Amino acid sequence: MEMGSLEHRKLLARFFIDSHVEYDPERIEWPRLPEHDLARLTGLPFWQEAVSTENVTSNTVAAAAALEPDPDVRKAIELQGLEENRHARLLVALTSHYRIDVRLPAPFEPKSLEDDFLFAGFGECFDSFFAFGLFALAAESGYFAPDLVAVFEPVIQEEARHILFFVNWVKYRRSQLPWWRRPLFRLRCGWIILRQVASRVKTARTMGGDGATSDNFTLSAHQDLGAPITLHRLLDLCLRENDRRMQRYDARLPRPRLVPILAQLAHRVLPASW
Repeated sequence: MEMGSLEHRKLLARFFIDSHVEYDPERIEWPRLPEHDLARLTGLPFWQEAVSTENVTSNTVAAAAALEPDPDVRKAIELQGLEENRHARLLVALTSHYRIDVRLPAPFEPKSLEDDFLFAGFGECFDSFFAFGLFALAAESGYFAPDLVAVFEPVIQEEARHILFFVNWVKYRRSQLPWWRRPLFRLRCGWIILRQVASRVKTARTMGGDGATSDNFTLSAHQDLGAPITLHRLLDLCLRENDRRMQRYDARLPRPRLVPILAQLAHRVLPASW
C-alpha cells in the first residue's frame, strides 16, 4: 500500500475511529484498596509529572486537528484529542479519589501546531513503549490490585493506537507536501527525534543516582514499582508487550519502528545484570 494514497488515508482514519472505546472517567468505581496498597499508590512520585504530561499532550493533539484538510483524518485526530483529554481526566479522578496531592496545571497552549504535534507524538512513541513494559511489570508482580490494573488496561491500549496512528500520519503528512518541502519535513522530524533520544539517554544515565529527576518518568518509573528488575529485563518486557499490543491492528499500517529498534540494540549490548 502506497503511503499517503487514498487507500492509506481511509484505512488510517477508519482503523482509529472504529477502534475507539467509550468510557467515562468520572463514572469509574475505584476499587477500595487495603492500607498497604493505598500507601504504595500514593507514595509513587510520578503523579504530578503524569498529570502535567497529559495536560500538554491532550491540548496539543486537540489543537492539531486544525492542520488536517481531510475530514476523516481530522475526525480521527479530534477523537485522539478527546481520548488524551480523557486520560488527563482519569488521572485527575484517580488522584482526587485516593487523595494524592497534585497541582492541576493551566491548559497548555500550543505555539506551533505542527511542531508541537510532532514533538508530542514522537515523545509519546518513547513514553508509550516503556509504559507497555511498566504496566505489564506492575500487573505481573502484583504491585497494583487487579481491579486497579483493569481500570488502566483500556488506557494503555489506547496509547498503542495513538502511536500507530501518529507514525502513519507522519508518513501521510509528508506525502501530501510538494516534493521540494519533503526533505525539510524529514529534517524537522529528525531533529525532534534527536531531542527526544537525548532526553531519554540523559534520564537513563541518571537512573539510580542522586541526579535522577521526574523527567521521562515512564523510563525511570520501574525503580518505584518495588519489583526487582534490571533495565535489560525491562527492555525485553517492553519489546514483548509492544508486539502483543500492536498485533490486533491491520498489518498494512506500518508499525512504530524507531523506539523498538533502539531498544533492541540496547538490549543486545547491555549486560543482563544492568
